[in-house]
Amino acid sequence: MRMELTNVDVELREVFEKYKGEREELIPVLQDVQEKLGYLPREALSAVSRFFNVPESVVFGVTTFYAQFYLTRQGKHKIKVCRGTACHVRGGRRIMHAVQRKLGIKAGETTEDYEFSLERVACFGSCALAPVVVIDGKVNGRMTTQKAEQLLKRLMESPVEESS
Repeated sequence: MRMELTNVDVELREVFEKYKGEREELIPVLQDVQEKLGYLPREALSAVSRFFNVPESVVFGVTTFYAQFYLTRQGKHKIKVCRGTACHVRGGRRIMHAVQRKLGIKAGETTEDYEFSLERVACFGSCALAPVVVIDGKVNGRMTTQKAEQLLKRLMESPVEESS
């Protein structure tokens, strides 16, 4: 019996072509799929399940175990606020509240326009720079609520870049 290919299967064909479908490749495949789609929608999990010939529950279990995987669409800009001990002691909680106010979302949420996603992170390992906010992979240390608000304001005011 031949299964019909879905749009996601076709879209992910080039990702799957790089792999043999061996079980130890599951995490790298999920990483590549997320890189291509921006997150892991249910249809992608189903396609990965078919590629590896494993139950969807296995794929879902891996994606929910690791914090690096997102099951919902993420914002163009990813804001991560450290709440580790050093950052907490130096004002991480206040910074998180300021960022939430500025964006109008809570940690774990994405703005309605998909411009920003906000995460609370346990520790970045940059304690000497505490408190730390990471924006689109760039570490911003010794943050204050004012500095965080200024960074966000600049991002919100920056011109929209066209995707290439």
